[in-house]
Amino acid sequence: MKNIAVLQVGPLMPTVQQSIRSEYEAVRLPDSSPEREEFLQHHGGTFEVAVTSGKFGVGPDLMRALPNLRAVINFGVGYDTTDVAQAARRGITVSNTPDVLNDCVADTAIALYLDVLRRVSAADRFVRRGDWLSKGNFPLATKASGKRVGILGLGRIGRVIARRLEGFDCGISYHSRNPVDGVSYEYKASPRELAAGCDVLIVAAAGGPGSARLVDADVIDAIGPKGYLINIARGSVVDEEALVAALLAGRLAGAGLDVFAEEPKVPEDLLTLDNVVLLPHLGSGTHETRAAMAELTLANLRQFVATGSVLTAVQA
Repeated sequence: MKNIAVLQVGPLMPTVQQSIRSEYEAVRLPDSSPEREEFLQHHGGTFEVAVTSGKFGVGPDLMRALPNLRAVINFGVGYDTTDVAQAARRGITVSNTPDVLNDCVADTAIALYLDVLRRVSAADRFVRRGDWLSKGNFPLATKASGKRVGILGLGRIGRVIARRLEGFDCGISYHSRNPVDGVSYEYKASPRELAAGCDVLIVAAAGGPGSARLVDADVIDAIGPKGYLINIARGSVVDEEALVAALLAGRLAGAGLDVFAEEPKVPEDLLTLDNVVLLPHLGSGTHETRAAMAELTLANLRQFVATGSVLTAVQA
């Protein structure tokens, strides 16, 4: 297995790119057609391992074009861009980088929570425009402590978010596919029931077809005109059109968004709203966490090359 052929799909962190090229002579898949199709037609059967990221993944068509693929090594905790169902049918191992980014993504959720409710970014713009001098005091914001917070998806990241919110004396409830053992938070039977009973809904559910538009117009309306939505999961989990419509109509007090349906495209209407905080999908974007993600990505690849197994396999 030492001479295993490695394909790089999409750009990767420089340290990962350098390592897979120096250690395995990895080849970069062309980004655009028709070069990609021609490349796969001539070389698709060569590669046994694909190294990619949650942003690009190995989708259904690409996976079919790699008939001898044995593993997808993913940089990132999210793997919804990879066809895990096809991988399972074909016996292809898929790995990701869980746990090492829990803290930073949870920190981002809390940053959005505080920013949206206390209007930190809006107040910063107020000062920079000179409005404090010309218009007087900034309008009142909303208290962040003691709120009823619903967490949609109480997985690894969701639990870390909940622990941080305990420090703000928040009452926490959650919805996941099944109740989570060992937690004292109140379980709600559906996303709508969760939304109806909270002041702030934090979306931390995994992406993929099973969670597409899980937060639909009905759920958004259940949050109510005094409620807030925070999304650090995937843009696909929230019905973006319904969210924008609710914000424009005043049926939602505000939102904090790190993810969007068609990144890096952001709905133009959101750009003009002062009660919405927009981040460029930087949940895990710290030097420390990205270094840990790179280390785990390479450890998964090296272990697969050596033994045929990985450290952190995704369960389909």
